[in-house]
Amino acid sequence: MTEPADLFDSGADTSGPDLRPPLAVRMRPASLDEVVGQGDVLRPGSPLRRLIEGGAGQAGPLSAVLWGPPGTGKTTLANLVAQASGRRFVQLSAVTAGVKDVRAVMDEATRQRNMHGRATVLFLDEIHRFTKAQQDALLPGVENRLIILVAATTENPSFSIIAPLLSRSVLVTLGSIPDEDIATLIDRALTDERGLDSSVELDEEAKSAIVRLSGGDGRRALTTLEASAGVAADAAYESAGSKTVQITVDHVQQAMAHAIVRYDRAGDQHYDVASAFIKSMRGSDVDAALHYLARQLEAGEDPRFIARRIVISASEDVGMADPTALQTAVAALHSVAQIGMPEARIILAQAVVHNAVAPKSNAAYLGINAAIADVRAGRGAAVPAHLRGTSYAGASKLGHGEGYRYSHDEPAGVGPQQYLPDDLQNANYYTPTDRGWEERLKPRWEKLRKIIRGSA
Repeated sequence: MTEPADLFDSGADTSGPDLRPPLAVRMRPASLDEVVGQGDVLRPGSPLRRLIEGGAGQAGPLSAVLWGPPGTGKTTLANLVAQASGRRFVQLSAVTAGVKDVRAVMDEATRQRNMHGRATVLFLDEIHRFTKAQQDALLPGVENRLIILVAATTENPSFSIIAPLLSRSVLVTLGSIPDEDIATLIDRALTDERGLDSSVELDEEAKSAIVRLSGGDGRRALTTLEASAGVAADAAYESAGSKTVQITVDHVQQAMAHAIVRYDRAGDQHYDVASAFIKSMRGSDVDAALHYLARQLEAGEDPRFIARRIVISASEDVGMADPTALQTAVAALHSVAQIGMPEARIILAQAVVHNAVAPKSNAAYLGINAAIADVRAGRGAAVPAHLRGTSYAGASKLGHGEGYRYSHDEPAGVGPQQYLPDDLQNANYYTPTDRGWEERLKPRWEKLRKIIRGSA
């Protein structure tokens, strides 16, 4: 154990500012063996692992789009891709870069390839911030493999990245880092010479608090640990004769500048609160739902995670009993992303109240599950000929579209016609409840079903 004065000692004058990179940067994995929390996308033989190891195949390395929450290792993985076979690494941020910067990278990549035979990896962070025209500028280099593009985004690529670029890249979805892997990162940072080098001790309650506050974000966990170590070191200086730097939950609380929710001895963990939150909305207890919302927010939970849970609940538990609940939830999801805390708590509360007081129906949820079960069981013969596409040459010779009845020509806008495959003609997936808006929807659907199936 070192003395407090050695906590941030790097051989320089400790009276001045610490000029080393942040702990999260110093602890960035230097090899695949150090990467945690992304076992699925880094399994042996996976496209990303082959790209990192330099074995992407005879056709040459593919570009990749890394999609995931902050702090899940996107920059780390891009660096590891660059290390394979001595590739040149260039990093741009879509926040500050433009088409001119992209073209400059392309020009230099051409020179490096022609003169030195070196491949160039372009890591483009926050690619979703690029306009369509800016993304178009990447296409020639990606298509000709002039560059290996590794693009990172926290937004759904289907909506934020142009289709031609997506089709030329491997989409890699990264998940939030599990709690046990966050704990591994913390333990490593405490002892590794790149990190705190065994200069501090961390008690279990403080460690649990950091894990919880991280919300699956490795960078946030290490940043919180570093800030907490600084607070603990200051406290040790003020304690006469103290030679031990011990990080407690109070130091973590001071570092994060807000109260930490303490969990009881019975194992009331983060995921239990999230579960209680969902079940309280489902059970229509507004007070309980707001309580668990507050618990999550005060524990440092990412408000976007909470908003996503509300959106899911709006469809799974409220459904068509009150279709406007989903509208409120989606609006909250987008608003929270734009506004952030502390005001986001108000928006989340409104969505929670709407979900909790709304009438409940899981009919749509049960319906899609039943349909998927049939598909997975191999049910579902060929699409009926009269429903098949007719817009291509030769379709009419195959009988496609023959006998199709155009619904708008029917007196009631609907008429008898087979839509399901032959082996599922009598399948009933959606059964509306007698609650909320579905109470009015139920008789209409029953009447429509009879007309469609010719039993009216």
